Amino acid sequence: MSLPSLGTTYHRTSYPAISPSQPALSQAGRTILITGGGGGIGFEIARSFAKASASRVIIVGRRAAFLNEAVSNLQQEFGAKGVTEFIARQGDIGDDASISSLWEYLHSQGIFVNVLVLNAAFFGPNGAETLLLDKDEIMQAFQVNVGGNFLMTTKFVHQTLRPSIPAADHQLYLINVSTAQIHTYPTSGSLNTYGTSKAAWMAMLGRIADQSKVDELQIISYHPGALYSEGASRYVPKDLLNWDDMSLPADYAVWAASSEASWLHGRFVWAHWDVDELRAAATDVTNEVGKQMKDEEGYLKIGVLGLPSVSLKSLMKE
Repeated sequence: MSLPSLGTTYHRTSYPAISPSQPALSQAGRTILITGGGGGIGFEIARSFAKASASRVIIVGRRAAFLNEAVSNLQQEFGAKGVTEFIARQGDIGDDASISSLWEYLHSQGIFVNVLVLNAAFFGPNGAETLLLDKDEIMQAFQVNVGGNFLMTTKFVHQTLRPSIPAADHQLYLINVSTAQIHTYPTSGSLNTYGTSKAAWMAMLGRIADQSKVDELQIISYHPGALYSEGASRYVPKDLLNWDDMSLPADYAVWAASSEASWLHGRFVWAHWDVDELRAAATDVTNEVGKQMKDEEGYLKIGVLGLPSVSLKSLMKE
């Protein structure tokens, strides 16, 4: 079965255009906050931002010992007194008080976050028959994947309202690690709650992007690929799939947190798609991708296909 692609090149590992060593992708002087950063893709994203010379990388998760071990490993790799400072902070994005405590701590330390990577997610409950699922468990998934991400986003954006923050620091980058489950419902199997809750957040994030200026708050969402992580190991055996290399989505996050990705503001893409190839297609109005990027406001966004968008203004009396 061929996988979806908007170009002829389909990457399974990192490649030069998204390499953190690219000068255009430098994160020097920036503070990066990654939810679910203690292991799996979150940990690899932390490594990629360190390779891009980020000044500070903060990893957040629920297990303090796990986070501390991750920071120790990062310090060993990049040097305890290297370019990047690594901070572990325990926090649960499914708990409002925990999120508020996290941001109050950051403010108390005078830390301004330039890049927020929303990586943490709740995967259950899942089942082939949706109506047999437990309602309270379903809402827990939405509490994390929608509510938690929403509150993290508001706290992130509202940093700029604090008078102590210099205007020069106001450019924000929000990277949303999403999933192909938001648009592959016929083949989603039992991951229906995960897919629908992630799709709901993608829809809300799209509205936020529409209301934001890209040079103030740049928002990119992407499918990271099929990755064999601690979470995946609970559901599938390692020999089941041809897994993607973690370097692909990790380096992609760095690329997405740069002006190189500004033309994708508010849209959803796959890390597998070649960024140079996609950009060339998107700017060519004779190309189907370019035509849709120009003419369809909802292209690569969550919405209803087949109907044009209708604004409230168009319905108002003259």
